[in-house]
Amino acid sequence: MEELVMLRQLILELYGSPPYYPQPPPPPPPPSHHHHHHHRCCFFNLDDNSAEDGCYSFTIRPEKPGTFKMLEPSKPPHAKKSRKERNLGRLADATSSTEIMEHQIWKEFPEDLYEAVIARLPIATFFRFRSVCKKWNSLPTSHSFSQQCARVPQAQPWFYTITHENANTGAMYDPSSKKWHHPTNPALPTKLIVLPVASIGGLVCFLDIGHRSFFVSNPLTQSFKELPARSVKVWSRVAVGMTLNEDSTSGGYKILWVGCEGEYEVYDSIKNSWARLGNMPSTIKLPLSLNFKSQAVSIDGTLYFMRTDPDGIVSYNMVTGLWNQFVIPSPLHLSDHALAECGGQIILVGLLTKNAATCVCIWELQKMTLLWKEVDRMPNIWCLEFYGKHVRMTCLGNKGLLMLSLRSRQMNRLVSYDVSRKEWLKVPGCTLPRGRKRQWIACGTAFHPCLTALA
Repeated sequence: MEELVMLRQLILELYGSPPYYPQPPPPPPPPSHHHHHHHRCCFFNLDDNSAEDGCYSFTIRPEKPGTFKMLEPSKPPHAKKSRKERNLGRLADATSSTEIMEHQIWKEFPEDLYEAVIARLPIATFFRFRSVCKKWNSLPTSHSFSQQCARVPQAQPWFYTITHENANTGAMYDPSSKKWHHPTNPALPTKLIVLPVASIGGLVCFLDIGHRSFFVSNPLTQSFKELPARSVKVWSRVAVGMTLNEDSTSGGYKILWVGCEGEYEVYDSIKNSWARLGNMPSTIKLPLSLNFKSQAVSIDGTLYFMRTDPDGIVSYNMVTGLWNQFVIPSPLHLSDHALAECGGQIILVGLLTKNAATCVCIWELQKMTLLWKEVDRMPNIWCLEFYGKHVRMTCLGNKGLLMLSLRSRQMNRLVSYDVSRKEWLKVPGCTLPRGRKRQWIACGTAFHPCLTALA
C-alpha cells in the first residue's frame, strides 16, 4: 500500500503544475471542526477539456502524517450553496471516490509501469523515494529498470568538481535545479587526492595526483572500481579519455591514457586489463606538448586531445587503433583554452585577451578548412568585470553544456554555457551544506547522470 501512495506522489512530480484558477481564487473558508487539510494540484490537460477538469485534489489525514489520497475532480453544485457547505460536500464525495480509485485502478496498477514512471523522474526526486522499500532501493541494479532508463532521453549533464578547500571530497552541480550536492563516496581512497579526468555514460574516471592509480565510479550510486596497475610505468602527467563499447555501460567501456613522449595504453572493462595496442606513428611529432587543461573529447568512438607545438589536435580511434594529427592554428591572443563537443561538432572555448580587455569566446572547427570560426562571445556587460584583471579560466565540462570557472585575486565566478542554445547563465557559488564561504573550484568534469551505470 505504501508503494501505491508514493507512486501517486511520483506522478504528481512528473505531471504536477501550479494551481490554475479560471477565476480569481475565493477567500479561505471560515474555520470548521473538520481537521482535513485540503490541497490542490493541477495536471496537464490532455483531453482538450478545461483546465479545471484536469485539477485533482489530495487530502492529508492527521492520523497518518505524510500520506495522502488522490481524489476525483470536484463537480460544481447545481444549486447555490454556502462556501462552507460546498467544501464539506467536496470532502464527502472525495472520500467515496478515493475508495473506488484505490480498488479499481491503483490495486491493479501493472508492475512494469512502476519502473516506467520512476525512470522518468528527475534524479534528485528518485533519491528521495528510493527509501520507500527494498525493491525501489535496488532499482539501479535491475536489468528491466536499466532498459526503461535507456528509453528516456538523456538528461542535461551534471558536473562533478573538486574544490581547493576539500580536495578529498567532491561537489556535484545539477543545472536543471541549479543546486549543488555534496556526495560522500566511502569507496574512494581517503589518503590519496584523486581528480576527475574523464567521463562517459554516467561514469567518472579518477586519477590520483601521483598519476599512479586509476579509479572508476558512478557518483550517484557509488558504484566503484579500482583499476589494475598499468603495465607501463609513467610518472609524468598523462591525458585521459573514455569511450563506450556500445550505447550504454552494460556493453563495457574503454579508457585511454597517453603521455607526452607517445607512450599509451588502453583499458578494457570487459577484460579488466590494460593493453598496449601498438606504437604511435612517426608522422606525429613528439613530444606531444599536451594541453592538460583541456579534457579529451569523445565522438563516435574517437578521442580528441589538444596539443601545442604545433597547435592542433591529436586523435585516437578506439575501434581501429589508429592515431591521427591535425595541425590547426590557434586564434590570436588565446589563453586557457579547452576542447568541447556538441552534436558531433568540435568546439573550442578560451579567453581572448588584448590590452586590458578579456572576453570568453567560442569557436567551431570547420571540417573543410581545419580552421576555427568564432561563433559566440560572452555578453559584453559580463566581460566588463574582467577589465584590467589577470583572469584565469578552467573549463569543467565538454559535453554540450560547459561550466567555466573564472577567477582572479578579486573575483571568483562560475558561468555555464549551453552550446546549442548559445545561452550564458551564472552558476550559484558552491558552499558546504552548513557553510557560507564560497568554495574555489579546482577541477572537474561533466557527466550524464545515470542510475544504472556500473563501474
